[in-house]
Amino acid sequence: MIQQCILVVDDEPGIREMVRFALSQNGFDVDEAGDVPQAQECVADRLPDLVLLDWMLPGTSGIEYARRMKKDELTKEVPIIMLTARGEEEDKVRGLEVGADDYVTKPFSPRELVARIRAVLRRTAPVASEVIEVEGLKLDAAGHRVLAGDAALEMGPTEFRLLQFFMTHRERVYTRSQLLDRVWGSNTFVEERTVDVHIRRLRRALSIHGHDRLVQTVRGVGYRFSAQS
Repeated sequence: MIQQCILVVDDEPGIREMVRFALSQNGFDVDEAGDVPQAQECVADRLPDLVLLDWMLPGTSGIEYARRMKKDELTKEVPIIMLTARGEEEDKVRGLEVGADDYVTKPFSPRELVARIRAVLRRTAPVASEVIEVEGLKLDAAGHRVLAGDAALEMGPTEFRLLQFFMTHRERVYTRSQLLDRVWGSNTFVEERTVDVHIRRLRRALSIHGHDRLVQTVRGVGYRFSAQS
């Protein structure tokens, strides 16, 4: 069984040693970094399955590095748990807003930390099946095709990626900005209204068999993929 890799970024050697021991005892592989440049070197060598990231780091802060990770095509899907002594609600909200998946306040118990890591890894695990089905609509990622029943649907590559994202992230509302970041990529500079154009094209492709109703507009917010009306 392949061990999942956790990158621990903290400038306190004692904290890193304690976390490394706890994670190793629970079957994880661990990489360590004392600051952001070291963390970047670790990521370049091996992409981690999750990053434990201290808020207060020398030089570039953990919160700034989290922001950078979520804008980078390579690391934007890597889950982050902020590890810090800052326990105020405002700080927690700020950490979550830049893309952190969870927040553990020092001091913490190793058992709680391991439980939090496992919970985040479960939530962020990719869909196991390469064929996703919702209400008779099937997306075959490996074969790069979409079926409504036995009928193949024609759509462009952007609409395919948009549909794949929607079908693997159902029942949640995404803004145009979030869709641009997750589907087009953070390094692509296009207007937010571009999303509307591709949503219309996607709906047109799905409308032949009535599946366009699955792509729902949430007024004033964005879009959601849902089998519920």
